[in-house]
Order: sequence, then structure tokens, then C-alpha cells
Amino acid sequence: MSLDLTPSIPSFLLHSLSLLFISGAPGHSGSSGCPRGRPILAMLTLLVLTAALLLTAAPQSEAIVVYTGWERHALVGSDVRLSCSFFSWRWTSDDVTFSWNYRPDGAKDSISIFHYTGGAPYLDNKGPFRERLEFVGNPSRRDGSILIRNVDFNDNGTFTCDAKNPPDIVGRPSSVRLLVFEKVPIQAGVITGAIIGVVLGLLILVVAIYYLMRFLVARRVFTLSMSKHGKKGKGKEGSQPRQASVLVDPAKQKAAASEKKKQESRKEKK
Repeated sequence: MSLDLTPSIPSFLLHSLSLLFISGAPGHSGSSGCPRGRPILAMLTLLVLTAALLLTAAPQSEAIVVYTGWERHALVGSDVRLSCSFFSWRWTSDDVTFSWNYRPDGAKDSISIFHYTGGAPYLDNKGPFRERLEFVGNPSRRDGSILIRNVDFNDNGTFTCDAKNPPDIVGRPSSVRLLVFEKVPIQAGVITGAIIGVVLGLLILVVAIYYLMRFLVARRVFTLSMSKHGKKGKGKEGSQPRQASVLVDPAKQKAAASEKKKQESRKEKK
């Protein structure tokens, strides 16, 4: 029976701690005459304990996150691509795997329809997608997408993708629901038309506001120019009556004065 003489990480750390405590004891020669080293020793002890806890609690693998679409629409007789990718902190492993399961609408159990492992895809040759399923992903780019050809109403259901990137193997699969229609759904058409209508309406509104602002600015400029020219014309026309009134007023004053003198002379004769 062989014994493993290699100390584990916790035992090695405990041994180091014992050495630190021994070296910091009052009777030890290394600490005599140096009482200030005790706080430093306590801090080193705390750091070593923290490192030991982190090393012992560190997981050997990290979580992997799988992504798929939420819902996929397709027309009868068309081909549909079901995308699947994953996020992992590790480099893409050569042992990466992808698995696809299918559960028809109204069914409780799911069936395996595709599996990728060891660098090779394995297609289902007996299920509902035999000779209609194709692997179109790129594992080196973390893509495990599949293509289903000539879909039918019987293909409605939930497709679940699971991926593993060893040593990252802990994660939850992701699901996408496939809905097959004979023609574009009315709801989808209404939503698309409403979005297009709103966008066109906003564009028309912006153009209308732009031209309205241009019209108001041009009208304001025209009004200001006309008011300036009008004031100049009125100033010239108004100066002529004033000059005429200055010339006419002295004659009227003389006539009035002569008339007043005649009336006074008549009164004196009487």
C-alpha cells in the first residue's frame, strides 16, 4: 500500500500558518525585540486564511449559457433555420457538443432529433424529420444551428437546444417554438403594416413641418422688407405736405391781418 506524501493545499497552508505562529512566538529569536511585527504577522495570517478559503471553494467548472430564439414562424413548404449558440468563459473545446430535442404541440414527452459530438453530427433517421434535417452550424464559432426543410403543420412544437463546452458543462437548455402557417398571419401583417404606417406618418410629418417652417420664415422676411420700403415711401410723401403747409401759412396770415385792419378802419370811420 503506497502512501501519498504530497501535502494538499489546505494542509500546506496550515503548515505555513504554524510556522508563522512559531516564528512570531515571544520566545523565538526571530521576533525578540520586534513587537511591532505582530500586527503584520496577523495581517499575513488573515491573507493566508482568505486565500485558503478561496482555493478550496473555487469551482472546477463554470456555467454555460445557451441562446435560441423565442418563437419562429414559417410557411408551409418552406425551410426554417433554428439557431443555437452558447456563451462560455473557456475557449471552445474540441469536445464541444450540441443536442436538439423536439416536443410536438400537445405532447408531454420530447424526442432526440440531433446530436453533435466528437466533431461529427448525428442525424435522426427514424423520427419525423428524417431526410429533412440538416446541420448548418459551426461548432468552432459556438454555433449549433439546424435547418428543417419543407416544414408542415405537423412540425409545430418546441425545439430545445443544449450545449456543452467541457469543462463548462453546467447550464440550462434553451427552447424555441416553431409555428407553421399556410400564409402570413393576420396579426403579424397588421403589426407590420402598423409599423410601416407609423414610420411613413412620421416622415410625412417631419417633411410638412420643414416646409411650413420655410414658408413662415420666408413670409416673415417678406413682411419685414415690405415694412421697411413702406416707411421710406411714407417719409418722402409726408415731407411734401409739410413744405406746402410752411409756404401757405404766411399768406393766410397776411390776408387775415389785412382783413383785420380793414375792419378796424371801418369802425373808426363810423
